[in-house]
Amino acid sequence: MIPVPSRIFREYDIRGEAESELTDENVRAVARAYGTYLKRAGILKATVGGDVRLSTERIRAAAIEGLRSCGVDVVDLGTVTTPMLYWSFFRFGVDGGVMITGSHNPKDMNGLKLGFKKATLFGEEIQKIRRMAQTGDFDLAAAPGALEKADIADGYVAMLTEKVRLPRPMKIVIDPANGTAALFAGRFFKALGCDVTALYDTPDGTFPNHHPDPQKKENMRDLARTVVEVGAEAGFGFDGDADRIGVVDNEGGIVGGDILMALFWREILPKHPGATAIIEVKCSKALEEEVRRLGGKPYYYKAGHSLIKAEMKRIGAPFAGEYSGHMFFADEYYGYDDSFYAAARLLRLVAAGRETLAQMRASIPAYCHTEEMRIDCPDERKFEEMKQITAQALKDHDAITVDGVRILYDGGWGLIRASNTQPVLAVRCEGTTPEKRDQIAADIRARILRAGLPDFQWKM
Repeated sequence: MIPVPSRIFREYDIRGEAESELTDENVRAVARAYGTYLKRAGILKATVGGDVRLSTERIRAAAIEGLRSCGVDVVDLGTVTTPMLYWSFFRFGVDGGVMITGSHNPKDMNGLKLGFKKATLFGEEIQKIRRMAQTGDFDLAAAPGALEKADIADGYVAMLTEKVRLPRPMKIVIDPANGTAALFAGRFFKALGCDVTALYDTPDGTFPNHHPDPQKKENMRDLARTVVEVGAEAGFGFDGDADRIGVVDNEGGIVGGDILMALFWREILPKHPGATAIIEVKCSKALEEEVRRLGGKPYYYKAGHSLIKAEMKRIGAPFAGEYSGHMFFADEYYGYDDSFYAAARLLRLVAAGRETLAQMRASIPAYCHTEEMRIDCPDERKFEEMKQITAQALKDHDAITVDGVRILYDGGWGLIRASNTQPVLAVRCEGTTPEKRDQIAADIRARILRAGLPDFQWKM
């Protein structure tokens, strides 16, 4: 047995503390397992890229070494965003790829996203890689695979600007948060024809200004203030590897991921009448209502970007998204999450209309919700707790149980679900009024306490 720690093999990727868990030896073992996995599927070439974290270059080198030791040819993309890595599958016609990224996780963490046939591995396939890595189930080659280096930045920007054309110039603010987007965002948005004000656009893996996680309000404050100060039409924040987006309107208001999806469906559903709209269980009721108003078919589904992408492909949906800011466009695009493309689609939508982004946002009902809270619950206990919480909830309420339990109340809902990536239960509530929200929040908190889980205070 090779002592690769099991805990680094998560639901959607491989992730751990960079220096103690993602050692060169462990990364080589994972890459050899993945290279063997590819070879057994008849795939002999893969692309490899990485973000700007301080540990990424070392980990990328170890991953490339491991892949090549299996005879897999490697195209080294250097420093790229995750969407650029995804695009490389199409650019080079390959069905394998590794992205080294810690995304929005703490700066001492890092990870590997593994591509397979224009998608990413998750769930049981990640566990197959774990078993292969730990048992040394490798098909090593007599000679290493070939290595070539490629700079795809110009081609990627050209592809994006070909796919999205703005009907007029727009004034925007961007905040790459010193992440990987800092290398490419300014170049793209200027090529798109935007007047760009950039914050924190020097790549720095220590993230000295704020963490690259646009879902957290505190990380969007500087962006919101600057949008108002310079009179911009929109502002965009990016996570560490630029697959998620945060949006600020022209008045400095944050446009949540679910409201953003509702706006995108206004453009997409008329082109795809009656389409099924995947709605992540965390999302506002306002998204379901807007989809119904537009003639679409709401379909509640599990949280998790890999799960949503796979389901979207299975049912042939033209678009989907996550509350956290992942936006997946099959309509006019490749079906993967790309924050630059999502921003460009939103700008095109605003530029083509007569309303400001703030006015568009205000046209979607603004229900009262809590922030998502995370309650500590050990991995070995969390799913059993969810079974009991769900069974109790179904005794007195209707509920959606596709992922945890979204309890339906008069005037709102409350969600309790087990995280696929952390030893926590995630909870969130929404009400049509502050009073309804607070009533629901009190009931959800009581259910958590009855389960013997730690107390917590809601953030509104």
